Amino acid sequence: MSRRSLTLFAVTALVVPCPLPVPAQVAVDSSAEPSIAIVQTSRPSTNNKYYYRHKLEFSVNSAWLPINIPFVFDVFVGDSYNMVPRKYTLVPTLASLRWQLGHFSGPWILRGNFDLTASLAVTAIPTGPETHYVAYDMGMRRNFIHGHGKAAPYFDIHMGVGKIDAKGPLGVPFAQGQNLTFTYMMGSGLRFNFNSRYSIEGGLNYMHVSNMYLSEPRYINYGINVYGPMFGLNVRLGKPPGPDVY
Repeated sequence: MSRRSLTLFAVTALVVPCPLPVPAQVAVDSSAEPSIAIVQTSRPSTNNKYYYRHKLEFSVNSAWLPINIPFVFDVFVGDSYNMVPRKYTLVPTLASLRWQLGHFSGPWILRGNFDLTASLAVTAIPTGPETHYVAYDMGMRRNFIHGHGKAAPYFDIHMGVGKIDAKGPLGVPFAQGQNLTFTYMMGSGLRFNFNSRYSIEGGLNYMHVSNMYLSEPRYINYGINVYGPMFGLNVRLGKPPGPDVY
């Protein structure tokens, strides 16, 4: 080989680069499916339409209370749960405004909300020496709200002051001792919501009427203690709730 050819070969070896190694391709499994993230979302409670903060309702309740019992809190006033021979039947009708104080909350069985209630009560007395009783009552109700159903149990208490046409001062045995009297009502039942505006309810109610011994010693404070079924209708006042009430 001539000197010229040797020089040309050396220059060519320096200029032409050596081929670089080709990286191995990553094998892709075409049968693998793409992963999809699934987010679990809870179903909104339908009770949001029925129970919410500042809901105002008008309600009418009526009861038939023919079952006479001793005063349920006799143990706290030192009496022995005695009953007098005089029997009463009361038929109270209450026109009420109910204001829900908040959205429902709480643990498990106690989950619910409160109603503040103001009522005008007119009571007929078909059995007993008196004929009528008119009172103003204030009370609280606890609605026990669970799941997504339209029905919910409740428990309520009312107290008030009123006037009865007392017959004790007229000499009628075991009648009421004076016109000014006080009332205590306690009940429990089930409320069923047709929609966000209308609902009905039914349950048992206890009613106590007495003058808190103000008529004694001149006239004995016998009082009235009866219970029986009560039913009612509730109607929402105002517009349905907006999303900001929740």
